[in-house]
Amino acid sequence: MRKVVFIDVVHDVLREKLKSNEFSCVDATTETKEEILSQIKTAFGIVVRSRFTLDADFLKDAVNLKFIARSGSGTENVDLEYCNKQGVQVFSSPEGNRNAVAEHALAFTLTLLNNIHRAHQEIKQGVWSRKPNTGKELSACTIGIVGCGNNGLAFAKKMRDLGAAVLVYDKYKKVEEPGITQVPLEGLYNDVDILSFHVPETQETISMGNYALFLKFKKKLIVLNICRGKVIETKGLVQAMKEKKVLKAALDVLEYETKSFERFFENPLPEDFIYLKTNPNVILTPHIAGWTTQSYYELSNVLAKKILEAFGS
Repeated sequence: MRKVVFIDVVHDVLREKLKSNEFSCVDATTETKEEILSQIKTAFGIVVRSRFTLDADFLKDAVNLKFIARSGSGTENVDLEYCNKQGVQVFSSPEGNRNAVAEHALAFTLTLLNNIHRAHQEIKQGVWSRKPNTGKELSACTIGIVGCGNNGLAFAKKMRDLGAAVLVYDKYKKVEEPGITQVPLEGLYNDVDILSFHVPETQETISMGNYALFLKFKKKLIVLNICRGKVIETKGLVQAMKEKKVLKAALDVLEYETKSFERFFENPLPEDFIYLKTNPNVILTPHIAGWTTQSYYELSNVLAKKILEAFGS
């Protein structure tokens, strides 16, 4: 039977569908790296989230490997060049959590536009402040979306449907969707009120959201990051906020996360992070935008469909 090694915990639907199609599924979610390296020597497939980086050194003895299934949208922890050379197919499942990510981004947007987070904290401190917390409606806003793949496009559609003007920039994908306008990066600078990042982590996108970029925008910005932490340079964002070029920010991801996305790797915490967590105009969540009850199932269900389309009996 074709052996599939599960390095990370995913929804049982993936295991069940593979077993029903004569795959042998091995639970290695609690095994050490050395034990997993031994397991994958005879593996037909590997299922992973973010526990390990699957680079050439990790995979070199997996001579029978035909696929890697990454539960989630990003594949930055998989050596795609090596896999391509070895004929290993790499599957991801951005379709599975795109709605969850889009809803989280929408929640961020509405919370910041209407000062809900700040007003909540003020009332808890005994401050009843109405006029300073006057909100702004989506129909009065232009949103700029950087990256228009599964997640970015899902968010763009929600914003369009709620009346915002939507501009998208994507270097590699042509976007043809009613009510959504594709522009070059500089086409965002004049009109955008809300800037949201939805790109994968690559050498090209690391620190893409930096101080110099924020200075190019004519309006004072709300900045959202719901993709990968290293896409926004925290130091640059903080500087732009101190200078009032960026007024508010909502971050589901931070550059201080470990590769597993489970915790910060720095102790004591960096000064720039302390600034963010104490700023009433900043919302932080712990990399949960794509995690809902529904998306947890769909991430695995999508992978099952892709694997069985390629290797089903």
